[in-house]
Amino acid sequence: MTSPIPRRPWRPARALAWGCVTAAVVLAFWSIEVNWQRLTDLPAEVLRYLWLMFSSPNWEKLPEALWQTWRSIEMAWVGTVLSILIATPLSLVAARGFGPAWLRWLLRGVFSLIRAVPEIIIAIVILSVTGLTPFTGALALAVNGVGTLGKWGYEAVEAVPAGPIEAARAAGGATSEVLRWGVWPQAAPAFWSFWLYRFEINVRSSAVLGLIGVGGIGDMLTSYTQYREWSTVGVLLLVVVAATVLVDAASGAIRRRITEGGTISVTA
Repeated sequence: MTSPIPRRPWRPARALAWGCVTAAVVLAFWSIEVNWQRLTDLPAEVLRYLWLMFSSPNWEKLPEALWQTWRSIEMAWVGTVLSILIATPLSLVAARGFGPAWLRWLLRGVFSLIRAVPEIIIAIVILSVTGLTPFTGALALAVNGVGTLGKWGYEAVEAVPAGPIEAARAAGGATSEVLRWGVWPQAAPAFWSFWLYRFEINVRSSAVLGLIGVGGIGDMLTSYTQYREWSTVGVLLLVVVAATVLVDAASGAIRRRITEGGTISVTA
């Protein structure tokens, strides 16, 4: 004789939470007033615009597109370097055991606040001071990068095995020496991986920041889209996709070598 299957206990709080989530989803769909007819026309419209963009691309704009893409990559690189210089020391202080509790929680709150604001909003605030220049985009990427790199950094420090840290402290090392000899050799691969991954994110975000006029390929893409020069837009999209894929592939290969313990050799 088989024993009856035990019934799951009734949990009113969980049921109420799921009910609230379900109600929120239903209300969201109900309030946005979806035009289902437009959704059915979407595949045909996508095909029509793809034909306009790629049936006869305007390759005369390719040199300018490559130059503007390079400016976007420069913007991403400057933003990444600035965020590394700011976030790395702050993340070390924000890690548990290396800074006072009030400062640790203050820094973590600042990191969370920065991550909650998109780069484009940060750029709109900054451009009132610096104007519509690529440096504005780089600063916006740097500020947003501080939020993400700061969080990833203190999490990496807290994941370091306690043995080297205790050995450095037992030898009489100060906090800076413990971080240098007990933490950094263990956490460095993670930090390098985070920095490269942030550069990948910044390359994609720099194209989006160009939509507000700070320069780069996004600025060029916005201009030609507004004038509906679809043959040029197609070339710009091809350049953006190719550049993003190449940067992601190169950065991903370097990150794999670092995380797998390999060495990176540079030959002349």
